[in-house]
Amino acid sequence: MNGRTIVAMLIAAGISAGAAFAQVKEEKPAAPANRPASTATATFAGGCFWCTEADFDKVDGVISTTSGYIGGKTKNPTYDSVSAGNSGHAEAVQVIYDPSKVTYSKLLEYYWRTIDPTTKDRQFCDSGNPYRTAIFVHDEQQRALAEASKKALSGNKPFREPIVTEIVNATTFYPAEEYHQDYYKKNPVRYKFYRGNCGRDARLKQLWGAQAQQ
Repeated sequence: MNGRTIVAMLIAAGISAGAAFAQVKEEKPAAPANRPASTATATFAGGCFWCTEADFDKVDGVISTTSGYIGGKTKNPTYDSVSAGNSGHAEAVQVIYDPSKVTYSKLLEYYWRTIDPTTKDRQFCDSGNPYRTAIFVHDEQQRALAEASKKALSGNKPFREPIVTEIVNATTFYPAEEYHQDYYKKNPVRYKFYRGNCGRDARLKQLWGAQAQQ
């Protein structure tokens, strides 16, 4: 997310900006021992990856989520380089899921309702190319499903604005720094403060009504 935006909000609230970005060194929990024999991968960019990760962790059938960077040309990007807008990467979340419990089509339906698909290079309070929305497809089947989902939504959406979310081929996914992983669990107060002040849930409700995933 846009560090300058958060820092400004935190300072206004009397919270130490340094504390807000303390690099918590907790390890991300290991995948369940009873991991299914067959898994699949989906990758979504929905603005702030803290929020996208938290949203997909709620979905039954999702095994793990990883915040990271994708879609640019810079190798081994860092948060600072991506935030500066020079890397071409987007903040995104890679989702490992059990296709016997949740289909890719269902993940797409869920994804749409966690984002504002009407804004280009912006999500809520975060602006710039790193915060674009995009579906990064891993094969032609995913592309076909994503295109069909977007087309169906375009013809039956609860808002007037056109959908600008990109559907592009997945490239190398670079996991973000450890302190970004499961940020909403490690720093629940700061996460709740950021999400609320960024206006994410308010805008989702405005766009999607009762369909919004928050």
